[in-house]
Amino acid sequence: MVTIVDYSLRANREGKEFFALILQGGIEMVKSKGSERYYATSKKCMIPSTFDEQTCKSSLGEKLPGTIQKRSCEPYEYTIQETGEVIEMNYRWEYLAEGESLEECVFEGIIEPAFS
Repeated sequence: MVTIVDYSLRANREGKEFFALILQGGIEMVKSKGSERYYATSKKCMIPSTFDEQTCKSSLGEKLPGTIQKRSCEPYEYTIQETGEVIEMNYRWEYLAEGESLEECVFEGIIEPAFS
């Protein structure tokens, strides 16, 4: 299950505005490579919507069946908001509906294959 935790006003390439929903998965325990100690985290992703702002607001907290999974992509630059540091990323997090897997989506043409 994932939860709608926020929304964001975006614009497409033509400049048309739309609202994207921010989804968050459940809590996961991850072991730090440096300190060998565990910390709690959760995956987040953004998906476009056809909702107006009021519908986005009323959707906050709603749970959806599915998961957020890591998918390879062409490298791109990402700025860490807290520090301003610019890093290069070669993956992104994507929402998959319950019962779907990345492999099935690529095979069935739902999403494009990952870049090597």
